[in-house]
Amino acid sequence: MLINADFNRVATSLPKQQQWLKSPQKGVERIMLDRVGAEKARATSFVRYAPQSDFPHHRHPGGEEIFVLAGELHFDGETFLHYSWIRLPTDTPLEMVSGPSVATVYIKTGHLAQVIGLVS
Repeated sequence: MLINADFNRVATSLPKQQQWLKSPQKGVERIMLDRVGAEKARATSFVRYAPQSDFPHHRHPGGEEIFVLAGELHFDGETFLHYSWIRLPTDTPLEMVSGPSVATVYIKTGHLAQVIGLVS
């Protein structure tokens, strides 16, 4: 899947163009801003977790960055509230669980692969 995949071009996403899409995990939806690949992709997305929902243990070979926009996420025994930022090195195992209300996050995956030379 290719969405805004050319980093040499300006890409924009206005609210009226955005659509929440179901993810493979129940209770988790996303707006795909850029994407190169399938489920394990270089991607930038808004992700919305329903209350008490989770994305089970998984890894991203190119690392992951997460910025909590609203609500709370639980990861690695800690609670991350809005404006929290998390950067995970490549292949870090993770499971995200939302709190008692809807959690919305901004996520970038796979971008570290370029930085460390895994992809060109």
